[in-house]
Amino acid sequence: MSSVLDGKVIDEKEFNSAIARGFAVLECFDSQNVEMTLSQVAARTGLSPATARRCLYTLSILGYVRQHGRKFTLGARVLTLSSSYMRSSQIDEFLLPELRQLVDVFGDASSVAILDENMVLYLAHTSRQSAVRPIAAIGARYPAHATSLGKVLLAHADSTTQNRFLATAPFKAMTDRTVTDQAEMLQVLKEAKRLGYALGIDELDYGIASIAVPVFDSEGRAVAAINTSGYSGRLSAEALIEERLSLLLQASRNITAKLSQYPVLVKTALTPAGH
Repeated sequence: MSSVLDGKVIDEKEFNSAIARGFAVLECFDSQNVEMTLSQVAARTGLSPATARRCLYTLSILGYVRQHGRKFTLGARVLTLSSSYMRSSQIDEFLLPELRQLVDVFGDASSVAILDENMVLYLAHTSRQSAVRPIAAIGARYPAHATSLGKVLLAHADSTTQNRFLATAPFKAMTDRTVTDQAEMLQVLKEAKRLGYALGIDELDYGIASIAVPVFDSEGRAVAAINTSGYSGRLSAEALIEERLSLLLQASRNITAKLSQYPVLVKTALTPAGH
């Protein structure tokens, strides 16, 4: 018997719900929810308190969760998962040099992300210490509709992916600048596809301005996106385009060239789990 989970058809005989619940508990911790009580974890995951308690107990025994009185946090062992992924996928070798060059020229910050359902997942990030309000980090996930990275990836996605995304409208307003309307978002995506880049000014959070372009594989598919970002108080949309777009496009081409030499990296590093 099969069912659908997050848009994927799953074989219920093979699917291990206990493992899925454990990962749901791990993933409910984020920068806004660093410490949580049992009831908070249960509420965020949709699990019963009894199930959430068993998951937290098991994860704490394994070192992936730590308990401090009534509150729980992620344990340091979580880092072994991300570090193993970074080593095996060779991300440092083919992404970070391009990001560092952009930061050397412009200062501020630069990131590479992929589309993961209706979110963007950050694979690589580097910034100057002076960067204003840095919120990006490796492994961070943010709503695609509120980021330049997400919008440019959705603009170049296939019609099935794009329609599935648009069907989730109205989108959550992260600020009063966030596009939440379906029809308006469709026009934004069409414009990003036509221009080859997407902008984000105070849409994810106030003070953040960014421009992103797609990264293509050897077959012309947009498998990732790269951006450069800074403080919106001194970076207008015009400045991002005039001062940064050219070098950003070159960085994208450089990454594409590396991917053509090592196509296996597209499968290991630039493809979300389950795709």
